[in-house]
Amino acid sequence: MPSSHKVNHDIYMQRCLHLAKLGQGFVAPNPMVGAVLVQDKQIIGEGYHKKYGGPHAEVNCIQHAIANGFEYLLDKSTIYVSLEPCAHFGKTPPCAELIIKHKIPNVVIGCRDSFKEVDGRGIEKLNQAGIQVIEEILEQESKDLNERFFFFHEYHKPFVILKWAQTADGFIGNVGNERLMISNEITNRLVHKWRSQESAILVGTNTALKDDPKLTNRLWSGSHPIRLVTDFNNVLPGTHHIFSGEAPTIVFNYDRHTITEGIKSPGFENKTYWFKLAGQPSSITEIMEACYQMGIQSIIVEGGARLQQSFIDENYWNEARIITNPTLFIKDGILAPVLKDARPHFQQESAGDSISYFYPQIQPD
Repeated sequence: MPSSHKVNHDIYMQRCLHLAKLGQGFVAPNPMVGAVLVQDKQIIGEGYHKKYGGPHAEVNCIQHAIANGFEYLLDKSTIYVSLEPCAHFGKTPPCAELIIKHKIPNVVIGCRDSFKEVDGRGIEKLNQAGIQVIEEILEQESKDLNERFFFFHEYHKPFVILKWAQTADGFIGNVGNERLMISNEITNRLVHKWRSQESAILVGTNTALKDDPKLTNRLWSGSHPIRLVTDFNNVLPGTHHIFSGEAPTIVFNYDRHTITEGIKSPGFENKTYWFKLAGQPSSITEIMEACYQMGIQSIIVEGGARLQQSFIDENYWNEARIITNPTLFIKDGILAPVLKDARPHFQQESAGDSISYFYPQIQPD
């Protein structure tokens, strides 16, 4: 491989990251990965992981190069991959072995894969085959791209995003049963995009009962999130939208259990499952432990106020997104949660709505 001062590895790794992001909303619980094949500073093949269970980025990249008639250049090329190539048999064969098979002599990696089945084994296998490996090119950017994946495998719990919409005077709903529309149509579409990016969406009993939400991302492309709802006392009617079969639903309760061993997201059928809680002092902790066991990497919590506040009080959140309608005042209603120990990240405008993003002062561990 040409020395690093002659080749700007960042350029090709940036392209890998751009390609990887195209898989957002389709590949979980796998990470997003992009790959680029380069020979003499020319890109001869590209690929990314398009869908969970489908070929990995390296496979698509190499196949793309071959389809373009560049198979004869593979043994003279460099493959850039945003994440360490896998070394184990999962849904697909190991990508490290594929690279070795095609005698690609140089591999440049964004960051290591912390998943226990990989975690350096891919790099080790490539080195043993005499392949030169360069690591840590745009490492932080590569880790940030798959923040949920890394957090899940490092801390053994889902990545949690809190989201709510509030009026200018700090209310999230009316006192009565009439639903209060706070955010505008453009912001609603953005919220559906957010849903498509997460493994699951969680609401409490009162929100499901009062608002009867669908909890799908029908205003955006991509897979629907798994719908999670707390219904400890079994008060939700079976006619509510959350039981529609448009997406899988998991109901957390105290007396019924239909989750069977081995069910992992996104392998749920579009039907309703029940998960029986033991009734620990913290139902939040127990629900999150259950979600980890089911392979649910990320959750967007959309209501209600009491459920949101429980996550805040227990410091069980990674990011908060608060939508504010600056022109809507209702003077009385359901107060918004109180975000504590938070640091502002950034703020954006959405057709008149204001969206504020926060991180916790201390990340959950």
